Amino acid sequence: TSLIHRINWVDYAKGICIILVVMMHSTLGVEKAVNTASFIHPFIEWAKPFRMPDFFLISGLFLASRIDKPWRAYLDTKFVHFAYFYLLWMSIQLLTKSGGLLLQGDIGAISLAFLMALVEPFGTLWFIYILAVFFIVVKLTQRAPAIAVFAIGAILEIATINTGWLLVDEFAARFVFFFTGYWMAKHVFQFAAWVNSKASTMILAGLVTWGFGNHLLVSGGYASLPVVSLVLGFVGAGAVISSGVLLSKFKIADGVRYCGENSIVIYLAFFLFMAGSRTALLRFAPQLDIGMVALLVTMVGVIGPLLLFWLTRNTGLSFLFRRPAWAKLRPLPNGAFGWHSRDHVKQLNIKPQPEIR
Repeated sequence: TSLIHRINWVDYAKGICIILVVMMHSTLGVEKAVNTASFIHPFIEWAKPFRMPDFFLISGLFLASRIDKPWRAYLDTKFVHFAYFYLLWMSIQLLTKSGGLLLQGDIGAISLAFLMALVEPFGTLWFIYILAVFFIVVKLTQRAPAIAVFAIGAILEIATINTGWLLVDEFAARFVFFFTGYWMAKHVFQFAAWVNSKASTMILAGLVTWGFGNHLLVSGGYASLPVVSLVLGFVGAGAVISSGVLLSKFKIADGVRYCGENSIVIYLAFFLFMAGSRTALLRFAPQLDIGMVALLVTMVGVIGPLLLFWLTRNTGLSFLFRRPAWAKLRPLPNGAFGWHSRDHVKQLNIKPQPEIR
């Protein structure tokens, strides 16, 4: 399959993941507000084993094309980039959620919450925070035996660590998938090419079989067991990739691909639209079924950020989704901002994906 198709299926897979993430937060938020489970809840639980593992695995796919950059250049694109958006949108979230404290002039409480958010990922932005951490850890362990790093990541996931500190717990649960995306990128692309060569009926049959098996394990309470959760994460990632390939083959559901292409935009801003639409619907349309409310909130949570991005992209507010020049590390005078080695990239025979906005 061509590079374009590879990127297309990546965007489709990322689109599936970001929509599932927004749906999860929207549904759980609505259910919490009314203290009632909706008809979507079983689907949210069904997607839990693979929703975030696939997102992290795909996030690591193109790291091989940048891992050999000098530290300064690497930090700019893989740490400062995410730190900028985390700090910006964490501040926006914090201010919107602390409106009462702001009106009361309790700057001390807001400042404390801000400082805490520097060490404990804030709200829905934990993914952005920990992604930056993953990029640094992979760079630091670049010379270590990959199989050893993978084994440690797998052990951490199987251990089901629960310290109450989100950074530690999510690192332990997700790092193995991110590292696998980086380490096994060549094989992931080969798998996607293999899926692309199969008949669509075979792909659908495989997805249905996987979906039913995933349902049995989730409904039976086995999905969260050690080892089982690890296996389901990888198998589910393969299923999402297969779904992305299938959608890419027929060039359907282009909206899903566009969501994947702009997944960072949706992830940063969906909370604004999710919270507002949830409050409005529960207040002004109390007759609506809770599940329908959750679906509508999901739709607004996905479309709202994309509209905001388009409205601001050529204005003074473009900094919301595009990192300005002042927030970038400049190259050193000796040109050390360039590449050190591209052996790994040549071995994978893939091109780096454009930086996410």
